Amino acid sequence: MARPKAFDTEIALDAAMGVFREHGYEGTSAEMLLDAMKIGRQSLYDTFGDKWRLYQATLRRYCQLEGHGHVAALRGEARAFDGVRAMIDRVVADARPPCLGVSSACEFGQTKPELDAIKVAADHVLRTAMIVRIEEAQSDGDVSSDLQADEIVDFLYASFAGIRIAARSGADKQRLEALGRTALRALK
Repeated sequence: MARPKAFDTEIALDAAMGVFREHGYEGTSAEMLLDAMKIGRQSLYDTFGDKWRLYQATLRRYCQLEGHGHVAALRGEARAFDGVRAMIDRVVADARPPCLGVSSACEFGQTKPELDAIKVAADHVLRTAMIVRIEEAQSDGDVSSDLQADEIVDFLYASFAGIRIAARSGADKQRLEALGRTALRALK
């Protein structure tokens, strides 16, 4: 009879996520993961499979957590434009830790269909919520109606990546906040 797990799977997954965020897939060793997750090698393989499947699980969890956070910010304000601002402010406030989504895109591009499937599923949920709020902001007169909502989403995604890369490159809080304000101003 197999022994029950002696660790919390989500806590271990979050610990692995931190290592992958900081070092990428290739820069992360099994030893780094085991140390961070505080589990043994056999538990890693029994629970998550191999390093590649663990990376996919961390990316899936990261996309779910980030997507949920973005959607909550978007919907957390009565006025749609304020929801968009809240989402941008959230990115700026949390820009220092490396973004696993950006890192994954930089490390793998579109060469791994299994990663693309994870990102496409997460993108669908977030993009849909963003388009709804952007169109509401356009109806309210807060966002230019000359812009296409799906193009605004693409612009904001690129801005978010740029803000996170700027943070990773050492931009201070004031510079990151200025990038956020500029992204918001571009929607007018």
